[in-house]
Amino acid sequence: MNAQSFSATYLIETPMDPARVAEVMAGEQSCGTFTRVQGETDELRARARARVESVELLDTVDVPSLPNAWLARQAGGMPRQYHRARIRIAFPVANVGANLATLAATVGGNLYDLGEVTGLRLESMELPANYRAQFEMPRVGISGTRELTGVASGPLVGTIIKPNVGLSPEQTAHLVAQLCAAGVDFIKDDEVCANPTHAPLAQRVAAVMAVVRAHRERTGRQVMVAFNISDETDAMRHHADMIEREEGTCVMASLNWCGFSAIQTLRRSTPLALHGHRNGYGALSRAPLLGMGFQAYQTLWRLAGVDHMHVHGLQGKFAQDDREVVDSARDCLASLTLGIDDPVMPAFSSGQWAGTVPATWSAVRTDDLLFMSGGGILAHPDGPAAGVQSIRQAWACVREGQSLEDFARHAPELQRALAFFGSRA
Repeated sequence: MNAQSFSATYLIETPMDPARVAEVMAGEQSCGTFTRVQGETDELRARARARVESVELLDTVDVPSLPNAWLARQAGGMPRQYHRARIRIAFPVANVGANLATLAATVGGNLYDLGEVTGLRLESMELPANYRAQFEMPRVGISGTRELTGVASGPLVGTIIKPNVGLSPEQTAHLVAQLCAAGVDFIKDDEVCANPTHAPLAQRVAAVMAVVRAHRERTGRQVMVAFNISDETDAMRHHADMIEREEGTCVMASLNWCGFSAIQTLRRSTPLALHGHRNGYGALSRAPLLGMGFQAYQTLWRLAGVDHMHVHGLQGKFAQDDREVVDSARDCLASLTLGIDDPVMPAFSSGQWAGTVPATWSAVRTDDLLFMSGGGILAHPDGPAAGVQSIRQAWACVREGQSLEDFARHAPELQRALAFFGSRA
C-alpha cells in the first residue's frame, strides 16, 4: 500500500454511472468537487485530490434502497433502475493528518447525503503502517488483559451485572462477591448503568473494589471489573482516576455516545484497560445499503485506543447473522496493518451460555476472547458457580473435539445447563 494514502471501500447504489459517482465521491471528500475550480493546478490536484482505485459493478435493481428528493427533482420523478457497485477510493494522508475526527468525516461525512446515491455503506478501511502508528494503540490489549486477570490460557469467562434494576452499592458489591466466588474472570456494568442516583458510581466503585480486593487476598485472583464511566470527557477522566486509586483495572465506555475525541482523551489519561461498548451500532449497520460495516467501524475505534470491542454473540438474541459476528471477531483479532501488533480482545455477549461455545470455537479457533454470559451463569439451576463451571467444561470439551452431550456425561454442571437452557433455546 502507498504510505502516502489510506483507502476506503464502499458499497453504493445509484441510477447514474457508478464510475462517475465514484469520482464525485472522491472529489467531495478531498478537493470539494468532481471538476476543476479556479486556482486548482495539476500539481495541487495530484497532491490533494482523492483517487478512485477501482469500481466493481454488481447488480441492478428496480426499487431504490433510500428516498432521494434530489434525484426526483433532477429527473422529474425517481428513475427506474439503480446500479450497485463496490468502489475503492484512496485519500491522501496529508489531507487529514493524525486527526481521528477528521478521518471519520473524510471516509463518511457528507458522502451519506450525496444526491447521486440511493444507498451508500462504508465497508472497510486500509491504512499504511506509518499512518496507523500516529494514532493511539491499545494500552492493555489481549496479553495485558490476560496478565491483569491471571488467565494465561483459555477464554476469559465473564458476566454482566445490572445495578440499573435498583441495586444499591452494597447490594451490587454483594453480587460481585458471589460472582468472584463463582470463579468468573471478568464482570462488566450494563451499558445503561453509569452513575444512577440509587447507586452513585463513586460509592459503587468503593464497595465493589473492596470485595474484589478481599477476593484477591484470599485467592490470589484479580477479577477484572469494567465500570461504566460513560459521561462527558472531564467526568470520565475523573472517574478513571478514582477507579485506579481503588486498584481497579478496567473502565467501560459507550463508544458511539461519548465520541472519538472523548475516547481518545480518556485513553491518553488512564493506563486502565478500556472496554469499548458498541451499543447503538445497529443504527449504523443494520440497513444493507446505509451506514458502516464493522471492519471500518472497529478500525476507527481502535485508532482511539480501545482494548476490548463488543461483537455480540453467536446464536444470540440480537439481529446480526452469525457470519457477521464471526467476521467482527476476526477483525478485532487481526492487526490493522502489517508490522504493527495491535489486536484487541473481542467480547462475545448476548444470549451466551455453555451451548453456544461450540459455535464460537468452531468460528474463531482461538480462546483470546471474552465470553460473557449473563443468564447462562446467573440463571444456572445450580447457581452461578455451576454456571461458570458449565462454560469452562464446554470450552474444554470443544478443545478436545468432543460433543457437549458426550462430555456432559462426566460433567454434571454442563449436563444441567444443557437440560435447563437447551429446552429454552
